Amino acid sequence: MATIGFEEKLWQAADKLRNNMNPSEYQHVVLGLIFLKYVSDTFNERYVELLADDPEFAEDRDEYISEGVFWVPEHARWSYISDHSKQPEIGQIVDQALDSIEKENDSLRGVLPKNYSRPELDKRILGEIIDLFTNINVGGEDARDKDVLGRVYEYFLGKFGANEGGEFYI
Repeated sequence: MATIGFEEKLWQAADKLRNNMNPSEYQHVVLGLIFLKYVSDTFNERYVELLADDPEFAEDRDEYISEGVFWVPEHARWSYISDHSKQPEIGQIVDQALDSIEKENDSLRGVLPKNYSRPELDKRILGEIIDLFTNINVGGEDARDKDVLGRVYEYFLGKFGANEGGEFYI
């Protein structure tokens, strides 16, 4: 499997959760955050392009959808989530972000995990994982070309299978 460039950070994120929950649960935490980072990074790449061309179009939802980019509301963008990573309600912020993205993008309705505010998920650790992912770019044209989300999935399949003594399915 080709590398995606941030495998170590993925495993660090999963490792942070290792002592707090079952492996069959914590991969969903990491994968959901990676998806959120992916759509936000991809959105941001298009946002920067639109700002350079004509700032009036930067907040035009159709300018994203027409390019195959998910529309990400302002409070669901990674910069907003990252800015709030240390707040005790970070789980609710992530859940609301995922819910908003689903509402704005028909193809995602009912498929995104929205369980980051559950009590058994340590919010301090969730914030640390968000901070860990903040400086990696997982979106944009390059990520689509490399199928980053597919490679992240494959990476976890291999790592969890090797480290947890069995097969691992999402």
